[in-house]
Amino acid sequence: MRSPTLARAAVIAILAISGVVGAFATIAPSPDGQALPPTTALVETLSIRANDALLPSPASYFREEPFQRGDTLASFLSRLGIEEAQVARLVRLRVLQTLRPGSLVNAEVRADGVPISLSFLGERDTVVQIAPERDSYRVSEERALLETRIDMKSSVVRSSLFAAADAAGIPDSVAMQLGDVFGGDIDFHRDLRKGDRFTVVYEMHHLAGRPVRSGRVLAAEFVNQGRAYRAVHFSGGYYAPDGKNLRKAFLRSPLEFSRVSSGFGMRRHPFAQSWRAHQGIDYAAPVGTRVRAVGDGVVEFAGVRSGYGNVVVLRHRGQYATTYAHLSRFAAGVRRGAKVAQNDTIGFVGQTGWATGPHLHYEFRVAGVARNPFSIAMPAGLPLPAWDLAAFQYYASPLIARLDLLANSNLAQLE
Repeated sequence: MRSPTLARAAVIAILAISGVVGAFATIAPSPDGQALPPTTALVETLSIRANDALLPSPASYFREEPFQRGDTLASFLSRLGIEEAQVARLVRLRVLQTLRPGSLVNAEVRADGVPISLSFLGERDTVVQIAPERDSYRVSEERALLETRIDMKSSVVRSSLFAAADAAGIPDSVAMQLGDVFGGDIDFHRDLRKGDRFTVVYEMHHLAGRPVRSGRVLAAEFVNQGRAYRAVHFSGGYYAPDGKNLRKAFLRSPLEFSRVSSGFGMRRHPFAQSWRAHQGIDYAAPVGTRVRAVGDGVVEFAGVRSGYGNVVVLRHRGQYATTYAHLSRFAAGVRRGAKVAQNDTIGFVGQTGWATGPHLHYEFRVAGVARNPFSIAMPAGLPLPAWDLAAFQYYASPLIARLDLLANSNLAQLE
Protein backbone atom coordinates (compact mmCIF):
# COMPACT_ATOMS: atom_id res chain seq x y z
CA MET A 1 0.00 0.00 0.00
CA ARG A 2 1.22 3.48 -0.96
CA SER A 3 1.51 5.99 1.84
CA PRO A 4 -1.07 8.86 1.91
CA THR A 5 1.74 11.35 1.43
CA LEU A 6 2.90 9.73 -1.79
CA ALA A 7 -0.67 9.40 -3.07
CA ARG A 8 -1.37 13.07 -2.39
CA ALA A 9 1.84 14.11 -4.15
CA ALA A 10 0.86 12.05 -7.16
CA VAL A 11 -2.57 13.74 -7.38
CA ILE A 12 -0.98 17.19 -7.18
CA ALA A 13 1.47 16.32 -9.92
CA ILE A 14 -1.28 15.05 -12.20
CA LEU A 15 -3.43 18.16 -11.67
CA ALA A 16 -0.48 20.51 -12.19
CA ILE A 17 0.42 18.79 -15.46
CA SER A 18 -3.19 19.13 -16.68
CA GLY A 19 -3.07 22.91 -16.06
CA VAL A 20 -6.04 22.94 -13.68
CA VAL A 21 -4.29 23.86 -10.44
CA GLY A 22 -1.97 26.84 -9.96
CA ALA A 23 -1.35 26.46 -6.19
CA PHE A 24 -2.38 24.06 -3.43
CA ALA A 25 -2.36 24.59 0.35
CA THR A 26 -2.86 21.90 2.96
CA ILE A 27 -3.66 22.44 6.62
CA ALA A 28 -2.52 19.90 9.26
CA PRO A 29 -5.00 19.20 12.08
CA SER A 30 -4.37 21.19 15.27
CA PRO A 31 -3.02 19.06 18.09
CA ASP A 32 -5.26 20.73 20.67
CA GLY A 33 -8.35 20.84 18.49
CA GLN A 34 -8.39 24.67 18.31
CA ALA A 35 -9.04 26.45 15.04
CA LEU A 36 -5.96 27.73 13.30
CA PRO A 37 -5.81 31.25 11.91
CA PRO A 38 -6.95 31.47 8.29
CA THR A 39 -4.32 31.09 5.61
CA THR A 40 -4.20 32.77 2.21
CA ALA A 41 -4.33 30.51 -0.84
CA LEU A 42 -2.46 31.76 -3.89
CA VAL A 43 -4.51 31.29 -7.05
CA GLU A 44 -2.96 31.76 -10.48
CA THR A 45 -5.15 32.39 -13.50
CA LEU A 46 -4.03 30.48 -16.56
CA SER A 47 -4.86 31.89 -19.98
CA ILE A 48 -6.00 29.55 -22.68
CA ARG A 49 -5.00 30.52 -26.22
CA ALA A 50 -7.68 29.97 -28.77
CA ASN A 51 -6.81 28.03 -31.83
CA ASP A 52 -6.28 30.61 -34.58
CA ALA A 53 -7.85 28.25 -37.06
CA LEU A 54 -11.15 28.44 -35.12
CA LEU A 55 -11.28 32.31 -35.28
CA PRO A 56 -10.27 33.38 -38.78
CA SER A 57 -9.83 37.10 -39.56
CA PRO A 58 -13.00 38.63 -41.06
CA ALA A 59 -12.97 39.25 -44.79
CA SER A 60 -14.78 42.58 -44.29
CA TYR A 61 -16.26 44.75 -41.56
CA PHE A 62 -19.11 47.22 -41.16
CA ARG A 63 -18.64 50.74 -39.86
CA GLU A 64 -20.92 53.72 -39.25
CA GLU A 65 -19.46 57.21 -38.95
CA PRO A 66 -20.88 60.77 -38.92
CA PHE A 67 -19.28 63.37 -41.18
CA GLN A 68 -18.05 65.98 -38.69
CA ARG A 69 -17.25 69.69 -38.75
CA GLY A 70 -13.63 70.09 -39.85
CA ASP A 71 -13.59 66.83 -41.81
CA THR A 72 -12.28 66.80 -45.34
CA LEU A 73 -13.80 64.18 -47.59
CA ALA A 74 -10.42 62.41 -47.83
CA SER A 75 -9.84 62.34 -44.06
CA PHE A 76 -13.39 61.08 -43.47
CA LEU A 77 -13.05 58.22 -45.96
CA SER A 78 -9.71 57.27 -44.41
CA ARG A 79 -11.41 57.13 -41.01
CA LEU A 80 -13.77 54.54 -42.46
CA GLY A 81 -10.70 52.37 -43.10
CA ILE A 82 -10.63 52.86 -46.87
CA GLU A 83 -7.15 52.63 -48.37
CA GLU A 84 -5.49 55.59 -50.08
CA ALA A 85 -5.90 54.59 -53.74
CA GLN A 86 -9.65 54.05 -53.30
CA VAL A 87 -10.00 57.34 -51.40
CA ALA A 88 -8.46 59.15 -54.38
CA ARG A 89 -11.19 57.68 -56.62
CA LEU A 90 -14.08 58.27 -54.25
CA VAL A 91 -13.37 61.97 -53.58
CA ARG A 92 -14.08 62.66 -57.25
CA LEU A 93 -17.69 61.47 -56.91
CA ARG A 94 -19.98 64.50 -56.94
CA VAL A 95 -22.55 62.81 -54.70
CA LEU A 96 -20.03 62.41 -51.87
CA GLN A 97 -19.18 66.10 -52.08
CA THR A 98 -22.73 66.83 -50.85
CA LEU A 99 -21.99 65.36 -47.39
CA ARG A 100 -22.62 67.86 -44.62
CA PRO A 101 -21.71 67.80 -40.90
CA GLY A 102 -23.98 65.29 -39.18
CA SER A 103 -24.48 63.09 -42.26
CA LEU A 104 -24.28 59.44 -41.17
CA VAL A 105 -22.46 57.06 -43.53
CA ASN A 106 -22.65 53.26 -43.38
CA ALA A 107 -19.73 51.41 -44.96
CA GLU A 108 -18.76 47.80 -45.58
CA VAL A 109 -15.01 47.62 -46.21
CA ARG A 110 -12.80 44.66 -47.04
CA ALA A 111 -9.86 43.84 -44.81
CA ASP A 112 -7.50 45.26 -47.46
CA GLY A 113 -9.28 48.66 -47.36
CA VAL A 114 -11.35 48.29 -50.53
CA PRO A 115 -14.98 49.40 -49.95
CA ILE A 116 -17.76 46.95 -50.77
CA SER A 117 -20.54 49.49 -50.28
CA LEU A 118 -21.23 52.98 -48.90
CA SER A 119 -24.70 54.34 -48.11
CA PHE A 120 -26.12 57.53 -46.63
CA LEU A 121 -29.14 59.81 -46.76
CA GLY A 122 -28.82 62.25 -49.65
CA GLU A 123 -29.90 65.88 -49.94
CA ARG A 124 -33.17 64.99 -51.69
CA ASP A 125 -34.27 62.49 -49.02
CA THR A 126 -32.95 59.56 -51.02
CA VAL A 127 -30.81 56.65 -49.84
CA VAL A 128 -27.57 56.89 -51.83
CA GLN A 129 -25.77 53.59 -52.50
CA ILE A 130 -22.18 53.48 -53.80
CA ALA A 131 -20.60 50.20 -54.91
CA PRO A 132 -17.43 49.33 -56.89
CA GLU A 133 -17.81 48.51 -60.57
CA ARG A 134 -14.62 47.49 -62.40
CA ASP A 135 -12.25 50.45 -62.06
CA SER A 136 -14.91 52.93 -60.95
CA TYR A 137 -17.97 53.17 -58.70
CA ARG A 138 -21.67 52.81 -59.41
CA VAL A 139 -24.06 55.27 -57.69
CA SER A 140 -27.77 54.52 -57.21
CA GLU A 141 -30.52 56.33 -55.32
CA GLU A 142 -33.94 55.36 -54.05
CA ARG A 143 -36.58 57.26 -52.13
CA ALA A 144 -36.03 57.08 -48.36
CA LEU A 145 -38.94 56.14 -46.12
CA LEU A 146 -38.47 58.76 -43.42
CA GLU A 147 -40.38 59.00 -40.16
CA THR A 148 -40.59 62.47 -38.60
CA ARG A 149 -40.56 62.81 -34.82
CA ILE A 150 -40.57 65.88 -32.58
CA ASP A 151 -37.60 66.58 -30.28
CA MET A 152 -37.50 69.11 -27.43
CA LYS A 153 -34.23 70.30 -25.91
CA SER A 154 -32.79 73.23 -24.01
CA SER A 155 -29.35 74.53 -23.14
CA VAL A 156 -27.45 77.37 -21.46
CA VAL A 157 -24.85 79.50 -23.23
CA ARG A 158 -21.41 79.24 -21.61
CA SER A 159 -19.19 80.37 -24.49
CA SER A 160 -21.06 80.29 -27.81
CA LEU A 161 -24.37 79.25 -29.33
CA PHE A 162 -22.79 76.28 -31.12
CA ALA A 163 -21.04 75.06 -27.97
CA ALA A 164 -24.33 75.25 -26.04
CA ALA A 165 -26.11 73.33 -28.80
CA ASP A 166 -23.40 70.66 -28.87
CA ALA A 167 -23.61 70.24 -25.09
CA ALA A 168 -27.33 69.46 -25.37
CA GLY A 169 -27.01 67.24 -28.45
CA ILE A 170 -28.79 69.76 -30.67
CA PRO A 171 -27.78 69.53 -34.36
CA ASP A 172 -25.78 72.39 -35.90
CA SER A 173 -28.49 72.99 -38.48
CA VAL A 174 -30.98 73.67 -35.68
CA ALA A 175 -28.56 76.11 -34.01
CA MET A 176 -28.18 77.94 -37.33
CA GLN A 177 -31.95 78.16 -37.69
CA LEU A 178 -32.13 79.70 -34.21
CA GLY A 179 -29.68 82.34 -35.38
CA ASP A 180 -31.90 83.09 -38.37
CA VAL A 181 -35.18 83.07 -36.43
CA PHE A 182 -34.01 85.50 -33.74
CA GLY A 183 -31.44 87.35 -35.87
CA GLY A 184 -33.69 90.38 -36.23
CA ASP A 185 -33.92 90.90 -32.45
CA ILE A 186 -30.62 89.48 -31.19
CA ASP A 187 -27.23 90.31 -32.62
CA PHE A 188 -25.39 87.03 -32.06
CA HIS A 189 -22.04 88.81 -32.58
CA ARG A 190 -22.49 91.42 -29.85
CA ASP A 191 -25.51 90.60 -27.66
CA LEU A 192 -24.86 87.00 -26.63
CA ARG A 193 -23.98 86.64 -22.91
CA LYS A 194 -22.88 83.83 -20.63
CA GLY A 195 -26.00 82.50 -18.92
CA ASP A 196 -28.34 83.14 -21.85
CA ARG A 197 -30.55 80.11 -22.39
CA PHE A 198 -32.75 78.70 -25.11
CA THR A 199 -35.38 76.05 -25.64
CA VAL A 200 -36.19 74.55 -29.01
CA VAL A 201 -38.84 72.21 -30.45
CA TYR A 202 -37.77 70.79 -33.80
CA GLU A 203 -38.30 67.98 -36.28
CA MET A 204 -35.94 65.02 -36.43
CA HIS A 205 -36.21 62.66 -39.39
CA HIS A 206 -35.56 58.95 -38.76
CA LEU A 207 -34.67 56.18 -41.19
CA ALA A 208 -35.21 52.58 -40.07
CA GLY A 209 -35.67 53.83 -36.51
CA ARG A 210 -32.47 55.85 -36.39
CA PRO A 211 -32.14 59.66 -36.46
CA VAL A 212 -30.53 60.80 -39.72
CA ARG A 213 -31.35 64.48 -40.26
CA SER A 214 -32.92 67.39 -38.44
CA GLY A 215 -35.78 69.32 -39.97
CA ARG A 216 -37.49 72.63 -39.23
CA VAL A 217 -37.53 74.46 -35.94
CA LEU A 218 -41.22 74.41 -34.96
CA ALA A 219 -41.00 76.63 -31.90
CA ALA A 220 -38.27 78.20 -29.81
CA GLU A 221 -37.57 80.50 -26.90
CA PHE A 222 -34.35 82.48 -26.44
CA VAL A 223 -33.64 84.36 -23.21
CA ASN A 224 -31.00 87.00 -23.94
CA GLN A 225 -29.76 89.23 -21.12
CA GLY A 226 -32.94 88.45 -19.16
CA ARG A 227 -35.34 89.23 -22.00
CA ALA A 228 -37.33 86.35 -23.47
CA TYR A 229 -38.15 86.03 -27.18
CA ARG A 230 -40.49 83.34 -28.51
CA ALA A 231 -41.13 82.12 -32.05
CA VAL A 232 -43.55 79.67 -33.67
CA HIS A 233 -43.28 78.44 -37.26
CA PHE A 234 -46.44 79.06 -39.26
CA SER A 235 -47.18 79.32 -42.98
CA GLY A 236 -43.52 79.55 -44.00
CA GLY A 237 -42.49 82.18 -41.42
CA TYR A 238 -41.89 82.68 -37.72
CA TYR A 239 -44.22 84.66 -35.49
CA ALA A 240 -44.40 85.66 -31.84
CA PRO A 241 -47.32 84.14 -29.86
CA ASP A 242 -49.34 87.33 -30.49
CA GLY A 243 -48.92 87.02 -34.28
CA LYS A 244 -46.14 89.59 -34.64
CA ASN A 245 -43.81 88.78 -37.52
CA LEU A 246 -40.29 88.02 -36.26
CA ARG A 247 -38.83 88.47 -39.72
CA LYS A 248 -37.40 91.95 -40.01
CA ALA A 249 -36.98 93.66 -43.36
CA PHE A 250 -33.21 93.38 -42.74
CA LEU A 251 -31.01 90.96 -40.83
CA ARG A 252 -28.66 92.55 -38.31
CA SER A 253 -25.60 90.94 -39.89
CA PRO A 254 -24.59 89.57 -43.31
CA LEU A 255 -22.60 86.74 -41.63
CA GLU A 256 -24.26 84.08 -39.50
CA PHE A 257 -21.55 83.93 -36.82
CA SER A 258 -18.40 86.03 -36.84
CA ARG A 259 -16.46 88.69 -34.95
CA VAL A 260 -16.62 92.46 -35.45
CA SER A 261 -13.04 93.58 -36.08
CA SER A 262 -13.78 97.25 -36.78
CA GLY A 263 -16.94 99.13 -35.83
CA PHE A 264 -18.80 102.09 -37.27
CA GLY A 265 -17.27 105.55 -36.66
CA MET A 266 -13.82 107.13 -36.48
CA ARG A 267 -10.80 104.86 -36.72
CA ARG A 268 -7.16 104.90 -37.82
CA HIS A 269 -7.11 103.83 -41.46
CA PRO A 270 -4.83 100.76 -41.87
CA PHE A 271 -3.35 102.04 -45.17
CA ALA A 272 -3.48 105.85 -44.92
CA GLN A 273 -2.43 105.75 -41.24
CA SER A 274 -4.72 108.70 -40.50
CA TRP A 275 -7.97 109.05 -38.58
CA ARG A 276 -10.98 108.72 -40.87
CA ALA A 277 -14.68 107.96 -40.57
CA HIS A 278 -15.35 104.25 -41.01
CA GLN A 279 -18.74 104.12 -42.70
CA GLY A 280 -19.35 100.42 -42.26
CA ILE A 281 -18.75 97.35 -40.11
CA ASP A 282 -15.82 94.95 -40.63
CA TYR A 283 -16.30 91.28 -39.79
CA ALA A 284 -13.23 89.06 -39.37
CA ALA A 285 -13.90 85.64 -40.89
CA PRO A 286 -12.00 82.93 -42.79
CA VAL A 287 -11.74 83.13 -46.56
CA GLY A 288 -14.71 81.36 -48.13
CA THR A 289 -17.21 82.14 -45.35
CA ARG A 290 -20.70 82.58 -46.78
CA VAL A 291 -21.97 86.17 -47.13
CA ARG A 292 -25.75 86.54 -47.18
CA ALA A 293 -28.09 89.29 -48.35
CA VAL A 294 -29.54 91.05 -45.31
CA GLY A 295 -32.81 91.75 -47.13
CA ASP A 296 -34.76 91.23 -50.33
CA GLY A 297 -33.35 93.34 -53.14
CA VAL A 298 -31.86 93.73 -56.60
CA VAL A 299 -28.16 93.61 -57.48
CA GLU A 300 -27.16 97.14 -58.44
CA PHE A 301 -23.45 96.35 -58.89
CA ALA A 302 -21.28 93.23 -58.81
CA GLY A 303 -17.65 93.60 -59.81
CA VAL A 304 -14.33 95.20 -58.89
CA ARG A 305 -14.30 98.69 -57.42
CA SER A 306 -10.91 100.19 -56.35
CA GLY A 307 -10.21 99.65 -52.64
CA TYR A 308 -13.35 97.59 -52.15
CA GLY A 309 -11.98 94.79 -54.35
CA ASN A 310 -14.78 92.41 -55.33
CA VAL A 311 -17.95 94.12 -54.17
CA VAL A 312 -21.73 93.63 -54.35
CA VAL A 313 -24.18 96.50 -53.91
CA LEU A 314 -27.85 95.67 -53.30
CA ARG A 315 -30.75 98.08 -53.73
CA HIS A 316 -33.69 97.37 -51.39
CA ARG A 317 -37.21 98.75 -51.15
CA GLY A 318 -37.56 102.36 -50.24
CA GLN A 319 -34.33 104.26 -49.69
CA TYR A 320 -32.22 101.35 -48.41
CA ALA A 321 -29.00 99.97 -49.94
CA THR A 322 -26.28 97.61 -48.64
CA THR A 323 -22.66 97.03 -49.71
CA TYR A 324 -20.50 93.89 -49.27
CA ALA A 325 -16.78 94.33 -50.04
CA HIS A 326 -13.42 92.43 -50.21
CA LEU A 327 -15.17 89.27 -51.43
CA SER A 328 -13.06 86.37 -52.66
CA ARG A 329 -15.71 85.55 -55.29
CA PHE A 330 -19.37 86.05 -56.13
CA ALA A 331 -22.13 83.47 -55.74
CA ALA A 332 -23.56 81.94 -58.91
CA GLY A 333 -26.10 84.18 -60.62
CA VAL A 334 -25.12 87.34 -58.75
CA ARG A 335 -24.93 90.01 -61.46
CA ARG A 336 -26.45 93.41 -62.17
CA GLY A 337 -30.26 93.25 -62.24
CA ALA A 338 -30.54 89.86 -60.49
CA LYS A 339 -33.12 89.57 -57.70
CA VAL A 340 -32.04 88.15 -54.33
CA ALA A 341 -34.02 87.18 -51.25
CA GLN A 342 -33.11 87.74 -47.64
CA ASN A 343 -30.54 85.13 -46.49
CA ASP A 344 -29.52 84.22 -50.08
CA THR A 345 -25.78 83.70 -50.57
CA ILE A 346 -24.33 86.57 -52.61
CA GLY A 347 -20.59 85.93 -52.20
CA PHE A 348 -17.79 84.68 -49.98
CA VAL A 349 -15.38 86.39 -47.60
CA GLY A 350 -11.98 87.27 -49.09
CA GLN A 351 -9.10 89.75 -48.98
CA THR A 352 -9.43 91.62 -52.28
CA GLY A 353 -8.84 95.35 -52.61
CA TRP A 354 -7.39 97.30 -49.70
CA ALA A 355 -7.57 94.64 -47.01
CA THR A 356 -4.89 93.73 -44.48
CA GLY A 357 -6.52 90.37 -43.76
CA PRO A 358 -9.55 88.26 -44.71
CA HIS A 359 -12.74 90.03 -43.67
CA LEU A 360 -16.04 91.43 -44.91
CA HIS A 361 -16.63 95.18 -45.08
CA TYR A 362 -20.39 95.84 -44.81
CA GLU A 363 -22.24 99.13 -45.26
CA PHE A 364 -25.89 99.96 -44.59
CA ARG A 365 -27.18 103.14 -46.25
CA VAL A 366 -30.46 105.04 -45.95
CA ALA A 367 -31.10 107.65 -48.67
CA GLY A 368 -27.42 107.42 -49.61
CA VAL A 369 -26.17 108.13 -46.06
CA ALA A 370 -24.16 105.47 -44.23
CA ARG A 371 -25.85 104.41 -40.97
CA ASN A 372 -24.77 102.13 -38.14
CA PRO A 373 -26.86 98.94 -38.55
CA PHE A 374 -26.42 98.17 -34.84
CA SER A 375 -28.06 101.37 -33.64
CA ILE A 376 -30.97 102.00 -36.00
CA ALA A 377 -34.40 100.39 -35.66
CA MET A 378 -34.97 97.89 -38.45
CA PRO A 379 -38.41 97.93 -40.09
CA ALA A 380 -40.46 94.86 -39.18
CA GLY A 381 -42.21 92.46 -41.51
CA LEU A 382 -45.99 92.42 -41.82
CA PRO A 383 -47.90 90.72 -38.96
CA LEU A 384 -50.32 87.87 -39.55
CA PRO A 385 -53.56 88.98 -41.22
CA ALA A 386 -56.53 89.11 -38.84
CA TRP A 387 -58.26 86.26 -40.65
CA ASP A 388 -55.25 83.95 -40.04
CA LEU A 389 -54.83 84.77 -36.35
CA ALA A 390 -57.36 82.23 -35.01
CA ALA A 391 -55.82 79.39 -37.06
CA PHE A 392 -52.34 80.42 -35.92
CA GLN A 393 -53.32 80.44 -32.24
CA TYR A 394 -54.95 77.00 -32.56
CA TYR A 395 -51.80 75.63 -34.23
CA ALA A 396 -49.38 77.41 -31.87
CA SER A 397 -51.07 76.47 -28.59
CA PRO A 398 -49.57 72.94 -28.17
CA LEU A 399 -46.13 74.15 -29.27
CA ILE A 400 -46.20 77.01 -26.75
CA ALA A 401 -47.26 74.48 -24.09
CA ARG A 402 -44.10 72.50 -24.86
CA LEU A 403 -41.98 75.64 -24.44
CA ASP A 404 -43.72 76.35 -21.11
CA LEU A 405 -43.03 72.80 -19.95
CA LEU A 406 -39.31 73.02 -20.70
CA ALA A 407 -39.03 76.57 -19.35
CA ASN A 408 -40.64 75.57 -16.03
CA SER A 409 -38.40 72.50 -15.85
CA ASN A 410 -35.31 74.67 -16.36
CA LEU A 411 -36.41 77.14 -13.66
CA ALA A 412 -36.99 74.28 -11.21
CA GLN A 413 -33.44 73.04 -11.83
CA LEU A 414 -31.99 76.52 -11.27
CA GLU A 415 -33.80 76.98 -7.93
